[in-house]
Amino acid sequence: MSHPRPVLAITAGEPAGIGPDLVLRLTELALPARLVIVADKTLLHTRAAQLGLDVTLHDYQPHAPAPGNGLEVLHVPLAVPAVAGHLDAANGRYVLATLDTAINGCVRGEFAAMVTAPVHKGVINDAGVAFSGHTEYLAERTATPRVVMMLAGAGMRVALATTHLPLREVADAITRDSLREVIGILHADLVGKFGLAAPRILVAGLNPHAGEGGHMGREEIDVITPVLDELRADGMQLIGPLPADTLFNPDKLATADAVLAMYHDQGLPVLKHASFGAGINITLGLPIIRTSVDHGTALDLAGSGRADPGSLFEACQLASQLAWQHG
Repeated sequence: MSHPRPVLAITAGEPAGIGPDLVLRLTELALPARLVIVADKTLLHTRAAQLGLDVTLHDYQPHAPAPGNGLEVLHVPLAVPAVAGHLDAANGRYVLATLDTAINGCVRGEFAAMVTAPVHKGVINDAGVAFSGHTEYLAERTATPRVVMMLAGAGMRVALATTHLPLREVADAITRDSLREVIGILHADLVGKFGLAAPRILVAGLNPHAGEGGHMGREEIDVITPVLDELRADGMQLIGPLPADTLFNPDKLATADAVLAMYHDQGLPVLKHASFGAGINITLGLPIIRTSVDHGTALDLAGSGRADPGSLFEACQLASQLAWQHG
């Protein structure tokens, strides 16, 4: 007896950005999954016409067989018509409504995973909603006390001990408790979601040269090393703290399943340099599966036909793989 294909919810992101362009290209992707685009259907029709794409759009019918061609759309209405490349705060709450629709569907089991196209944080805040990013929003909406942001690409997995924080706040945010929780989530999902029985994790120091024995900061001595020692005693394979400027060399990476960077711009520039356009963002620690593109809204490319769907394709492929593993 054949098993039903997992259903993935794909949110189209900021309507003025490249998200609608990218999701329309999903007709090119063959996956053992049913893809449902969560977006305004008229927006997709309009953008397809602008791009010269002949894409059939079907209304998503959860209890009916999937259509044999085109794309299924779970319609969420825009507040005002969207123009490619031109942000409008009136549609900020529309973007959140698409996320809520996908999250709710995942929580109740209708969707096996969700994949997110890029949103524009600024325009959502301009709409009167405090919003620092997908990662934090998903944690709040699923009542998850702590989540971990991880990007994957070019054979690397890079997780973050802190995410969207001003640099001057990073050191204070890295405490023994927070670091212990982050490493615990990273290790648990590498085992449970990625099927790695005994993952090896490289851990970056916070300061240049990992603190140079305390001469360039004491976070490694007072916070990071004690936590690593404690978790190593529990059986985790943790290497570090290592200087971030030499951590990302091929020999070290070849021995590791993931890297834990202490802050956003410590780890992600390296990964994005190696894999931009094909990287994936994964939120660890959630009760649902969520993957995303690794890039922004690219307003200057919206409606031009020049947006590269590679990252979205990779995010859908990983979501499908993880959904099958947990189906």
